[in-house]
Amino acid sequence: MAAKTDDSGPVLPPAIEYAWGLRDRPPKGPRPGMSVPAIVDAAVGVADADGLAAVSMSRVAKELGAATMALYRYVGSKDELLALMVDAGYGPSPGPPPPGTDWRAGLTRWAWAEHDVLRQRFWLLHVPITGPPITPQQLGWMEDGLRCLDGTALTEGEKMSTLLLLTGYVRNEATLASQIAEGSRATGAKPSEMMPAYGRLLAQLIDPARFPALQRVLAAGVLSQDDDPDDEFTFGLDRILDGVDALIGRRAAT
Repeated sequence: MAAKTDDSGPVLPPAIEYAWGLRDRPPKGPRPGMSVPAIVDAAVGVADADGLAAVSMSRVAKELGAATMALYRYVGSKDELLALMVDAGYGPSPGPPPPGTDWRAGLTRWAWAEHDVLRQRFWLLHVPITGPPITPQQLGWMEDGLRCLDGTALTEGEKMSTLLLLTGYVRNEATLASQIAEGSRATGAKPSEMMPAYGRLLAQLIDPARFPALQRVLAAGVLSQDDDPDDEFTFGLDRILDGVDALIGRRAAT
């Protein structure tokens, strides 16, 4: 969520300020035991159990045994709550690359860490992106990803673009996995059965003269068994990093 501005500069919502430690204490309300962390934890619990669509101020209030309007004394809007949920949902970043780790190993570690978070919490993919991240843990992820590229010949802009490309790939792969999982639940088919079934269907439909490239894929048995999703993720990640490696090489040569 983007911060609002006034004549003196950006103005953060109170709950976001609290997340950054810019307030000594959270926004107060009359209910003992109510707090911003408790509200966020309850909302994340709802999303983990029933998906993002189940999260509403009234549902979270019910989980806490409070009136809906009581939540607004701590969290100003649902958008504000979603921003805090994303921060909590991602959790701490994997940390900076260990000493002696080269840039490629560091980014691989970083990408797999994000991959694992998104595979565990598909609901994070459904939170609308309304602006650049401003919460502490999300910026921690950004910081640690950028630090993987320390010592390379890339410009600071190229480092940021590399990280955006990489996180876009991770999110795309997680979105695909999420949609396959949803389709599997809807049809009752196991995810491992989907690709072989697709191959059998194509074999009935395609004319080899019209689709010779697809016919060669079928003949090679590519679709006869389901690949490990992690293998597909690794293949794409390696190709992206190959491209970054080529760019780093060109920059170092100039």
